[in-house]
Amino acid sequence: MLTLDLTNEPRWHDLAPGVRLQLRPLTTALMVATRSDPDVEAVHEEASDEERAVAFAKALARRAVLVWEGVGDADGNAIEPSSDAIDALLDIWPIFEAFQLTYVSKGLLLEQEKNASALSPNGPSVGATDIAAPVQGTATTAPQG
Repeated sequence: MLTLDLTNEPRWHDLAPGVRLQLRPLTTALMVATRSDPDVEAVHEEASDEERAVAFAKALARRAVLVWEGVGDADGNAIEPSSDAIDALLDIWPIFEAFQLTYVSKGLLLEQEKNASALSPNGPSVGATDIAAPVQGTATTAPQG
């Protein structure tokens, strides 16, 4: 059963020990806006899936991150989220993976659920039943020449 969360409140996501981000809910509006992001649209057609995933994740994070804890500059001073800081954070492989797993994949898992193999709800074969009798033996091949 699909459970709807009608509160639409931001949620905290732990991405690494001591690093957590408060993110907007992953909504249709957020995904559509991210797909139209100039950085996402600028990805070359021949780019790999990995390059596309990084560009999309960064664009999504720039829209989704509200506040964070445990992120600082080179001197150890806490910093506020900014486009450059969010991109730099997602350049850290374990953070990128955690963001993908804890935030992005939840929306994609729901997308996959609807793509599971099932009978087509429409089309010429809807409700079709087998009416042909099973073949007995093997068929001969057509003559050649």
